Amino acid sequence: MKKIFIILLGVGLLIGCKKFEDLNTNPKQPTSVPSNFLLTSAQKNLVDIMTSSNVNRNIFRLWSQHWTETTYFDESRYDIVTRGIAANFWTALYRDVLKDLQASKDAVKSDALITDETVRASQLATIDVMEVYTWHILVNTFGNVPYSQSLDINTPLPAYDDAKTIYTDLFKRLDDDMTALSAGSSSFSSGDLIYSGDNSMWLKFAATLKMRMALCLAETDAPSAKSKFEAALPMAMSSSADNATFHYLTTPPNTNPVWVDLVQSGRKDFIASETMVKLLDSLNDPRMPLYFTTNNAGIYKGGINGTGNSYTKNSKPSLAVRAADAPSTLISYTEVEFMLAEAAARNWSVSGTAQDHYNAGITESILEWGGSSGDASAYIAQSFVDYASAESGATWKEKIGNQKWLALYNRGFDAWTEWRRLDFPNLIPPPGLTNADIPTRFTYPINEQTINAGNYSSASAAIGGDKLTTKLFWDN
Repeated sequence: MKKIFIILLGVGLLIGCKKFEDLNTNPKQPTSVPSNFLLTSAQKNLVDIMTSSNVNRNIFRLWSQHWTETTYFDESRYDIVTRGIAANFWTALYRDVLKDLQASKDAVKSDALITDETVRASQLATIDVMEVYTWHILVNTFGNVPYSQSLDINTPLPAYDDAKTIYTDLFKRLDDDMTALSAGSSSFSSGDLIYSGDNSMWLKFAATLKMRMALCLAETDAPSAKSKFEAALPMAMSSSADNATFHYLTTPPNTNPVWVDLVQSGRKDFIASETMVKLLDSLNDPRMPLYFTTNNAGIYKGGINGTGNSYTKNSKPSLAVRAADAPSTLISYTEVEFMLAEAAARNWSVSGTAQDHYNAGITESILEWGGSSGDASAYIAQSFVDYASAESGATWKEKIGNQKWLALYNRGFDAWTEWRRLDFPNLIPPPGLTNADIPTRFTYPINEQTINAGNYSSASAAIGGDKLTTKLFWDN
């Protein structure tokens, strides 16, 4: 009997141990996540961070002087340290976007259900184009960043790569991606919230992104910029139907972040910038009511950047901008026309004149925002807008730069980048700042300075100092 008891006790212990092990296992947690789910997550995280108006994450509308602030205005005065803004933006792109895209790639590579290798190649190319887009945002924000050693769990303290070297590799990746996308007709059957797995659209996106990046090199490596731009042009976006647009929904949690920040929160933090309103007003611009509301006196008025401003006495972002389901765009055909205007002004090999494409860019922007072709024609016909007569003595950079900045309203990062490239419009730092210039980059996150100190110090020295006013390699 004693022996039987011992045996039964042993069996009971084994059963008990198994039950305790089961308690540590979540039966609802998948052992792997499908690639399309990871792509969806990465796309939404990317568009969210680029669209957000939350001052803890995205302050580019303030730095590009499309908007300014009311009560709390540190961010408009270039304070990104107090709220840890650089770290939040950095983390969102590395952890929430690139890490998901990396996992999506791994899932595609190991997916035994994919029997057509052209589909697998197309899926990998689609993911890679999203990665390249994200990397170019990081480089254009910080300069040198961890790249070749990043996202590797075995390298917790990655070295920083030279920004120009990263760009060179990104161009090569885009070329490889365009080759793969050209070979197949479809990739993801679900999960792609931007182009629904349409290879032809992702090919246009990749080519247009290559053109955008090429223009960043125009002042420092004109021959390379020219050849890359011209090579990509035949495959680029050719109408607004090609826009890379993310469509939000009317119900949380899939609403536009601006609605969350401005409407759902009930906060009254943001108003139109005086810089934006004055330029729109001086040009009799038909986009004024599409961009902003009137103030409590029924007029359009912008607040002074970097100071306290009245919410009621100044214009606010329009109802269209604040809509829960307002779409968000990563790249648009409007940009393509302004790119072509610049290329023509640089005497690159493109069809049409700078004026042709300048007019087309303005028209596309007005139509994109809900105006009419008649509005666009009347606007362009004004002597102070017409390319040939506008701003007597102005350079093409000023003419194109001013109008492209206006067209990129509500896309703060892209507007800030174009200002850095072309130096127009004439943005003025907030009053009262001593020896202050408008920032040309984000400084590195504080945790990089402390945890990854050695690599941070090397990167800082390589770019000429970790300062807000240090210029990126392409900013001449």
